[in-house]
Amino acid sequence: MRAPAILAFILFGCHMAHAKDAPPWGEPHLSPSPRTQAEQDRIRSTLGANPRGLSAYETRPAGAATSMSPSARAPFSDPVIGLTADQKLDFRLGEALFEKLWVQGPASTISSDGLGPLYNARACSACHLNDGRGYPPAHPDDTTPGLVLRLSQIGADGKTHPDPQYGFQIQDHATSGQIAEGSLAITYAPQVTRFADGTHIDLHTPTYSVVNPSSGPIDESTLTSPRVAPPMIGLGLLEAIPETDILKNADPDDADNDGISGRPNRVWSREFDQWMLGRFGHKAGNPTIRQQTAEAAHGDIGLSSTLFPAHYGDCTPKQTDCRAARNGNSAQQDNQELGDTALDLMAFYAANLAVPVRIMAQVPQVLRGKSLFHDAGCAACHTPAFVTHRLPDDPARSFQLIWPYSDLLLHDMGDGLADHRPEGQASGREWRTAPLWGLGSTERVGGRKGFLHDGRARSVLEAIMWHGGEATAAREKVRLLDVEDRAALIAFLESL
Repeated sequence: MRAPAILAFILFGCHMAHAKDAPPWGEPHLSPSPRTQAEQDRIRSTLGANPRGLSAYETRPAGAATSMSPSARAPFSDPVIGLTADQKLDFRLGEALFEKLWVQGPASTISSDGLGPLYNARACSACHLNDGRGYPPAHPDDTTPGLVLRLSQIGADGKTHPDPQYGFQIQDHATSGQIAEGSLAITYAPQVTRFADGTHIDLHTPTYSVVNPSSGPIDESTLTSPRVAPPMIGLGLLEAIPETDILKNADPDDADNDGISGRPNRVWSREFDQWMLGRFGHKAGNPTIRQQTAEAAHGDIGLSSTLFPAHYGDCTPKQTDCRAARNGNSAQQDNQELGDTALDLMAFYAANLAVPVRIMAQVPQVLRGKSLFHDAGCAACHTPAFVTHRLPDDPARSFQLIWPYSDLLLHDMGDGLADHRPEGQASGREWRTAPLWGLGSTERVGGRKGFLHDGRARSVLEAIMWHGGEATAAREKVRLLDVEDRAALIAFLESL
């Protein structure tokens, strides 16, 4: 059964009168041309992936946009293939804004001020290391950002509200004259999982707490959710997948009785003033890259924009000094701190980070692992491939055969991964299927491994063993594999 909507429009300042309950909701962020019948037939034929061998063009996970010579230092930081000269310039300008260290406003440099008053990082790149994922702290003194604690409450009216004292997120840094809300601490308890062949793997179960909370303990009714920053590659291609192609994989009532009941998340678009399909974030809480970028800039850095205009960021009405702090709004930035031009450049950069080419796809062990991946049922949620819309005004994203290994839908992942915090229509047990492309480059990009929504899994195999709920059957099939087959499965996943 589809869960009741957690009235997200309350958060986003919109009105039920605009709601369209049933999908499809529309794609105002795109200007696609209809597919011809011949194209539809070609797509159906192409997407009939061969689970036992290498499919055509599978080594190019982002189609013609794939980075064929990724940087050895930063393989997630190359632009997609196919940008024009002007677009390459926009990409570099967006990159500069993504890496910019913001300062407290007002300052002499208008395009750099607006930090805080409370914040988690001074730059987007501080959390997305080399355009990859964030990580939980490696030790108690590790101040590397990348893991934040989200907060919310469900009121008596059934609606979602911020924590009355700390807002929607704990900010662990503050500008001059302000006090940080506290710092996030993690303790881990060992959890042994045994395989059928007698070997075992040591998982560790995290427990989170806020150290030195500035205004006392967090309210007992507040729901919390730790989140690491996800990798940035391929986002523009995910945004270009036809809504109908995503929705056709949804089975909210498990009508086919396969135990998999993926659901779309319906979220409000601030930009287009309508409901849209959620695609981005760990619970698919944002519909477009532009809104995802603006929300992160607002919550993590404290930057106002036309989509999130509060110049005081996440400060609550109880945080009066915070709300009264000076800000960086300026006429040159559309009376915001992050003007539309700057936001558009940052979103363009995020939309055009390339997926690196697969170089080990034809290795026999990898092909064996691919077969095991399908046999275990992993592809029921990690949908291998899509074809993007035909977009005449956006050739780099147009009509590309891509291999993200995600259906972009919500799935119940069981008690072990549950954060018990709803977001949009996502329940506290549901998560969007994470794309797997680029998985094998994780350590090379960020210096270490850390998977799942909070980075708890220190290896791909640990991440698999944390799967529950709808993924229980697939996890158990992996648990029954012998050492050699498990190694083949991991080899396949790390070849992506």
